[in-house]
Amino acid sequence: MTGAPRTCLVVDDSRVVRTIARRILEAQGFAVTEAADGQQALDACRARLPDCVLLDWNMPVMTGIEFLKRLRAEFGERPPVVFCTTENDFDFIEQALAQGAQEYIMKPFDAALLVDKFTQAGLL
Repeated sequence: MTGAPRTCLVVDDSRVVRTIARRILEAQGFAVTEAADGQQALDACRARLPDCVLLDWNMPVMTGIEFLKRLRAEFGERPPVVFCTTENDFDFIEQALAQGAQEYIMKPFDAALLVDKFTQAGLL
């Protein structure tokens, strides 16, 4: 790959989840930045829009779905968003996709699942 690495913003209130996701994504060639809640993520996107976002649903300050709504209102269809959450009810999945998420991953996840979903979303 030439040029700058692709960037991914990992948004999760769990430092452990962010660290695991970072390691997996860096192994796939991404430069990773992190945010612990939706407001930090929105601020990060305003400073430098990433190539993609890995997003948790349940976080303090601003939830993942609220972040996604505001992201789409400000930036349109970019960047692609992959939800990664414990919420497994179909209504959550449907809402995430309706608001513009490209994929939906259930926690816990492993490297194979994350890579597969990023591939399905056209990010790898």
